Amino acid sequence: MLLASAVFSPIAYWPVLAGFLAAVAVLLAFDMFVIERLTSGAPDSAEAERKRFKVSLAWTVICVLMALGTAYAFKVFTLAELTANPTLLELSGERYAKMTPETASSAFFLEFLTGYVVEMALSIDNLFVFLVIFRYFGLDHEKQHRVLFWGILGAVVFRALFIGVGAALVQYQWVLVAMGVFLIFTGIKLVSSEEKQLEPDKNPFIRMLSRLVPLSPRFDGARFFTRIDGRRAATPLFVTLIVVETTDIAFAVDSVPAVLAISQEPFIAFGSNICAILGLRAMFFVVAEAMQKFHLLKYGLGLVLVWVGLKMTVLPWLLRDELTNPTGHVPIPVSLGVIVTLIGGTMLLSLAMPQKPAAGDGDSAHG
Repeated sequence: MLLASAVFSPIAYWPVLAGFLAAVAVLLAFDMFVIERLTSGAPDSAEAERKRFKVSLAWTVICVLMALGTAYAFKVFTLAELTANPTLLELSGERYAKMTPETASSAFFLEFLTGYVVEMALSIDNLFVFLVIFRYFGLDHEKQHRVLFWGILGAVVFRALFIGVGAALVQYQWVLVAMGVFLIFTGIKLVSSEEKQLEPDKNPFIRMLSRLVPLSPRFDGARFFTRIDGRRAATPLFVTLIVVETTDIAFAVDSVPAVLAISQEPFIAFGSNICAILGLRAMFFVVAEAMQKFHLLKYGLGLVLVWVGLKMTVLPWLLRDELTNPTGHVPIPVSLGVIVTLIGGTMLLSLAMPQKPAAGDGDSAHG
């Protein structure tokens, strides 16, 4: 059966998944209809800018606290379920089979936090690219809000699909190893490659869109579509949304294997991933300028991907011990410590060693 090795299968525990998705829908609606109104105002007003920053900062903090609350709630839920049904741990094979309900629920909690930290760091790096995209298309605050909302909604859908497929595939050991090798090469490429230029005109989805519907050269407020000579046409805002969505799909190719390397539990992989991107819109407006100072973050992220890839490939063979560690599993606290050190270290180094300004920085995508 699909996801047969999952301790908590989304199929068997569909009410939990439905409840989580309902909460996500409520938060997205609150972001769109409440936070959006609170942050609206005259674009050139200093008072509006201060209000916008305070509201975005408060919502970002709330999103982080809700993510931590979700991780703890999942721990409490798993402890209760495993205490009532200890045989559930046998479904996971060797990974959790020898754990008690208490240690397993704590492991789930740490895996959720680790996945959340990795996805949050990757999301911050993605904001570099979104900032470049918005500057390229000349979007003001109102248009950025609209694109980010629908972009995040699309990201939730695509991540669910990718994680669902990935969680089913990683039951095969060779798939897990292949993902690990891919992450190692991706991490090395991220560390060693030069920054890429943004070229929306070469985006295959934009080319396909231009064949399906006329493209308007001008914005029409915050509308995705307008009319030219009575014909329906896509505005540059819709083109921006397509670029953001396809860029996020490219990001998911890296982030989904990374989170599945941390945990193959669908609830943990999906939950930590979605919690990380839910507050992305507010975070963008909090750190839109400050994040440019983290110019060394891509090196930390590259090393994190290499580390996660090694966890999936080489380290299980090196750490395997028939008596003390038959699976060769890296302790979750150790993995979380390495990830936090790499990400936090490169962010601190970025602040300690500011990047020298260079011509054309505004047109380059980070990572």
